[in-house]
Amino acid sequence: MKRITKTITGVVAVAAVSFGIFALSCNFNRGSANVAFAQSNTQATERSSVLPSDSLSVVQALQSNFRSISSNVLPAVVEVDVKTKTKSQSYNPFKDLPFFFGMPDEENEREYESSALGSGVIVRKTNDTVYVLTNNHVTENATSIKIKLNDEREFTGTLIGSDERIDIALISFKTNEEITVAKLGDSDEVQQGDIVLALGSPLGYFASVTQGIVSATGRDGGGIGSISDFIQTDAAINQGNSGGPLVNIYGEVVGINTWIASSSGGSQGLGFSIPINNIKTAIDQFISDGKVSYGWLGVSLLDVDQDYKDELGIGKSTNGALVAEVFIGSPAMKAGMQAGDFIIKVNGKAMKDSSQLVREVGSIQAGKEATVTVKRGGSTVDIKVNMDERNNEIASDNRKLWPGFIATPLTDEIRKSLKLESKVKGVVVSNLQAKTPAAVLRLDDGDIITAVNGTKVTSVQEFYEALNTVGKDEIWFDIYSEGHTISTGRYKLNE
Repeated sequence: MKRITKTITGVVAVAAVSFGIFALSCNFNRGSANVAFAQSNTQATERSSVLPSDSLSVVQALQSNFRSISSNVLPAVVEVDVKTKTKSQSYNPFKDLPFFFGMPDEENEREYESSALGSGVIVRKTNDTVYVLTNNHVTENATSIKIKLNDEREFTGTLIGSDERIDIALISFKTNEEITVAKLGDSDEVQQGDIVLALGSPLGYFASVTQGIVSATGRDGGGIGSISDFIQTDAAINQGNSGGPLVNIYGEVVGINTWIASSSGGSQGLGFSIPINNIKTAIDQFISDGKVSYGWLGVSLLDVDQDYKDELGIGKSTNGALVAEVFIGSPAMKAGMQAGDFIIKVNGKAMKDSSQLVREVGSIQAGKEATVTVKRGGSTVDIKVNMDERNNEIASDNRKLWPGFIATPLTDEIRKSLKLESKVKGVVVSNLQAKTPAAVLRLDDGDIITAVNGTKVTSVQEFYEALNTVGKDEIWFDIYSEGHTISTGRYKLNE
């Protein structure tokens, strides 16, 4: 599944982030932290003897719980020491001169070794094999991996598999010694205000624990893990915490700490963790196949505002995502799904937006049948789709992306900017993508489509109804541009 990231004026709401840096909370070199001194007061202080005993007992109970969580979970938390090698080509100022007969350019390359620290958590032990969960960006390009346990035992790690889309990786090491395995919780039960602890090795400070609350759930952003939502927490997370667990008050792992939003590169109380329920199936897939397999529907999705929903005839308070484009020959098109459909449910589960929809579809195994519920022309339609496995090469092939643009309402504002007469009716071509059928038909951003296969269209809803590919062998458009109306060539749908 492919998400459209370009912005359409008046159609897609854009959230502005006021932070200058979205920082990965790993890739930290040991010993690079700045040092500041904490100076004590000259006068000693004593514990108050007037604290109410009932209040004190509550605080002591909470402190006892934090101690218990730390002592039970920290043995399952590890430091991940990764070494990588990069090549850098030295500059040769004479290489382009005709009289220079030096060595080939390849021999001017130098290889550099660098190291970085992240965190991880032990999630399984099978016989003598121990499995550690961490982030993909911790292990990326690793040439060697060292695992350090809480009791300072060290092991050589082997990368079992990694996945960039969800930003997770699984490492293994061998031992017959006693190992503590973390208990995985249910991240669907996590709620705003829950108390959580973040464990790991921030800034190289081994086996650290910080405490806070869940600030929010279902967060998007950071450019990390393109199909993950995130648990937001104010528990301090810094560079080096990546891959470490976020734990609830029962000592259960509910998330994997991944990134922070920061203007300084340090913790500002905005840390983000991948919900553990997004990862559980991936652990099994890594162990059995060495990779994560995703279901593929074969559509491009778009979050649209209420004005666009009104154009489609969709009522208020209807959540979901617009099928902006469909891959020709995909499971979606074979099942009868059309560009312009508005997906509201998958297998009976209501969809909030495109991000949730991408995650839900990705979790469906290839070969399984899924029921996708859509709003189409004011009606609700259930579509049975036989899912395929996502193939990155196919999913990125724009040549099969139908129609290859997004139809935008012809608003008064757009009409004014394009200097169109009031008699011109239709929809505006926007976000045209290269190599798509629309690009082959020589459409361009700003063109006004006035008819599809000879049927006039005056709104987005009419356009998508006319664009329906069922029973059609070819489709063409009438285009208004620069005071002229022309017909495009005919695109053969079945070739």
